[in-house]
Amino acid sequence: MWFRGSTREENADQDRVPPGQRVTEKFPVLHYGGIPRFDRQTWDLRVFGLVEESLALTYDEFLELPTTRMVADIHCVTGWSKLDTVWKGVLFRELWSRVEGKPEARFVMVHCEQGFTTNVPLEVLMDDDVLLAYRYDDAPLTAEHGYPLRLVVPKRYFWKSAKWVRGLELMAEDRLGFWEVRGYHNNADPWKEERYA
Repeated sequence: MWFRGSTREENADQDRVPPGQRVTEKFPVLHYGGIPRFDRQTWDLRVFGLVEESLALTYDEFLELPTTRMVADIHCVTGWSKLDTVWKGVLFRELWSRVEGKPEARFVMVHCEQGFTTNVPLEVLMDDDVLLAYRYDDAPLTAEHGYPLRLVVPKRYFWKSAKWVRGLELMAEDRLGFWEVRGYHNNADPWKEERYA
């Protein structure tokens, strides 16, 4: 019997894939509800809650912030992983540098279109690979993947990388988001297979 062994490169890629995941070349589209319409004239991004002064940016103001191009592996709770995805946007910590957070701020509730939310510890968002992205694969982000703005948190299952972001609420205590209330794991670390509570 003959079989094809794995190459060194394939083994290296497997080291990048968390347990229970399979690699895909596709970029599956998963979300709850419809795809919201974007109105550039009325859209804004708000940072509020435990900050000294709330911040609201129009889309054009957001696009004027310093940008970063990032390559990251992403992992969906449904079992797929996509390697070497390319994103462009604003690092969360770059946006954070424009507000004065109160000392007790430790968590962020990400508010999105249609009432969707997800919660992430502030320290996770401060990682050097967390981006508020508006481009994917060197092209404008498509509506089904979160245009005009998507959070990208590569070290967590992909539902934490919320689509259609509109607000960031700073909180002292953690509060469960949309999927977390429905039984998804609060921490969502793919390397620990923290899929469900």
